[in-house]
Amino acid sequence: MPGGCSRGPAAGDGRLRLARLALVLLGWVSSSSPTSSASSFSSSAPYLASAASAQPPLPDQCPALCECSEAARTVKCVNRNLTEVPTDLPPYVRNLFLTGNQLAVLPAGAFARRPPLAELAALNLSGSRLDEVRAGAFEHLPSLRQLDLSHNPLAYLSPFAFSGSNASISAPSPLVELILNHIVPPDDKRQNRSFEGMVAAALVAGGALQGLHRLELASNHFIYLPRDVLAQLPSLRYLDLSNNSLVSLTYVSFRNLTHLESLHLEDNALKVLHNGTLAELQGLPHVRVFLDSNPWVCDCHMADMMTWLKQTEVVQGKDRLTCAFPEKMRNRVLLELNSADLDCDPILPPSLQTSYVFLGIVLALIGAIFLLVLYLNRKGIKKWMHNIRDACRDHMEGYHYRYEINADPRLTNLSSNSDV
Repeated sequence: MPGGCSRGPAAGDGRLRLARLALVLLGWVSSSSPTSSASSFSSSAPYLASAASAQPPLPDQCPALCECSEAARTVKCVNRNLTEVPTDLPPYVRNLFLTGNQLAVLPAGAFARRPPLAELAALNLSGSRLDEVRAGAFEHLPSLRQLDLSHNPLAYLSPFAFSGSNASISAPSPLVELILNHIVPPDDKRQNRSFEGMVAAALVAGGALQGLHRLELASNHFIYLPRDVLAQLPSLRYLDLSNNSLVSLTYVSFRNLTHLESLHLEDNALKVLHNGTLAELQGLPHVRVFLDSNPWVCDCHMADMMTWLKQTEVVQGKDRLTCAFPEKMRNRVLLELNSADLDCDPILPPSLQTSYVFLGIVLALIGAIFLLVLYLNRKGIKKWMHNIRDACRDHMEGYHYRYEINADPRLTNLSSNSDV
């Protein structure tokens, strides 16, 4: 057939070209010696090995005892009794949970890795029995925004824990949220230092936390806040100081916190807010203040605060604020008080009564010691008193003699003649 004859030569030419190509390839393989191929492989082996060692960890690796989700960029090592931060954390981790472990100490560079954990943004270390956080513990985490150290008995928090091991050259911390609730250590681990001062030093060192928006310091038994501790935190929007033992805010300045939106002071030991504090709070444009569950003393010193409460919209739930002292004013709502209700003769609260009782005991003890000293030195004191009596007697007898001479004219003339 004509069609069949036309396809025959074309198919033959194709087979011929394939045969020629096979011969060329066969000749190239035969011309290459085994020695040269082996030497080329051996020369490239170190490069391959170094390249393999330089490769980042496999994206699907996960530390032992941890749960990983690459899709959620999350690693959870929860309640695993870990004593150190895992060294093989995957580089994709964005949310890291290390709660409920036995870490004890967080050393400098605890999260330094190669490649670095450049995407880690949220780190939760709560309830991991941390006793010590050293300088530079959170270095090499350029994206860290949220840090939770709550429920750890921190006996030592380095002043440079958040600013780096060398604050003079360290960059500002990227932290936006810092949660330090219930980090107060047991009394036997405080090492004779002020816990409030230790925390304040870590917050202000190097001005590293000037970008911080949220700070939680609840349930730490704070009695006071060190002066100017908030001056280095100008970007704060949320400050939680609830459930502490703050007695006064006289030395705390809120003037620099112009962005503050929420200030939680519930469950403290506040008795009254003075004019300086009231003026600063009123000057903050966006703030909401929470003052519930404080033992307010409703005496004449409360007059300014009572007037302020009736005028301001800053305090949330102000209709729930009630008096705790004196007894006759107990549970009275502050907003319902008048100036006539406030006097300065209140019944002292039990704490002050206890103080006066203690003062009386001290004075009685001093008096008893004084009497004991007198009794032990009674012989010397008696002799001293006899000497004084004799000296006074001689002195008085001299005066009496002169008086008798001056009173009798004869003795006066005799005295004059004797003088001549």
